[in-house]
Amino acid sequence: MTPPRFRSSRRLRRNSIQGFTLLEMIVVLVIIGLIMGLVGPRLFSQADKAKVQTAETQAKMLKGALETMRLDIGRFPSQEEGLKLLVQPPGDSKLAQRWKGPYLEDGLPDDPWGNAYQYSPQPSGTRAFTLYSFGADGKDGGSGYDADIGQLPQQQ
Repeated sequence: MTPPRFRSSRRLRRNSIQGFTLLEMIVVLVIIGLIMGLVGPRLFSQADKAKVQTAETQAKMLKGALETMRLDIGRFPSQEEGLKLLVQPPGDSKLAQRWKGPYLEDGLPDDPWGNAYQYSPQPSGTRAFTLYSFGADGKDGGSGYDADIGQLPQQQ
């Protein structure tokens, strides 16, 4: 038999490696919180900037598709037809024969904030039509990430 003194020291060693103390856990959580407080806002800022860049790129893609469709059918969509004419053939049989769409591979996209792009056949400056996103706030106007993006209507 082993002397009792060896049994108790073996039991102590087993208990001392079972886990972290509450104080150690709190210190780790505080450190993680501080890191997230410093890094988090920068990451969210980058996400907002990426959405603005995505909206600009999508507006250019839609502009190119509209111009390609105009070459085929001879005109831009009317207000009633809107951007849907890029993915659905027109109701007029003469136009439908010249329509070579769909002009968008993956369908009509929403802007990065989940809102529809705004289209109007009214000229915008030197552009033949108006095409834009309302930005992050989903409302007309705004500044920063809430600013409208694309070929904006002329201010009157």
